[in-house]
Amino acid sequence: MTYRKWAVVCALTVLAAGVGCKKKDAATSQAAADSAAPKAASSIPTALPNSAPTTAPGVTVETTAGLAGADWAMKQDAIAKDANGQWAVTASASSSYNNAAGHDDYSPFQATGAPNVETEADDGRAWSSKDPDAGMEWLDLQYSKPVFANAVRVRESYGAGTIAKVDLYDEQGQPHTLWTGTDPTTGLNYFILNFPKTAYKTNHIRVALATNVIPGFDEIDAVQLVGAEQ
Repeated sequence: MTYRKWAVVCALTVLAAGVGCKKKDAATSQAAADSAAPKAASSIPTALPNSAPTTAPGVTVETTAGLAGADWAMKQDAIAKDANGQWAVTASASSSYNNAAGHDDYSPFQATGAPNVETEADDGRAWSSKDPDAGMEWLDLQYSKPVFANAVRVRESYGAGTIAKVDLYDEQGQPHTLWTGTDPTTGLNYFILNFPKTAYKTNHIRVALATNVIPGFDEIDAVQLVGAEQ
């Protein structure tokens, strides 16, 4: 279990009971989080301020969470090898755990490049916001080649199910909202938006998370932009 998870559990225990805290493994902590009652829908923000609340025509949502065994492994491999897919080269975020910067664990940099978190777990090789359950947070990603996009694939590695909004930015820096809604992803899986080829080129994605939808920290391992230059 990482220090930050232990620290959060300790803090909660001391506040509640005024006693010390023993370390618990990550699986135990996540099981407790999963059993917590969900927050009232009215308390869960679903969009960032000053952003269009519409979903683009033709967008469909899927997740690899429904796959198992060989089917799951083959889908992961197909995504990794997609000739029209590219991984982010730079990233920034609304916050990061422990104010991580540069190549630090949990920094936005950890969401660049291909996926490298192999099991569902709290892992510093993924980006995480500063605080759990704090409300809206965002992750901005930029890619080397502007393309006419037709898919976005977000690999959630811990606390999956909190994505609330995805925007693409055109080459003039104008945002285009692809989707807002409820993220069906669970476990170590991709949240995938498929859509008709955009009329503009993009190399910039913003993923917004409603971090209070799922109790505990939420982590993103990588985000793939899919599209062609022509």
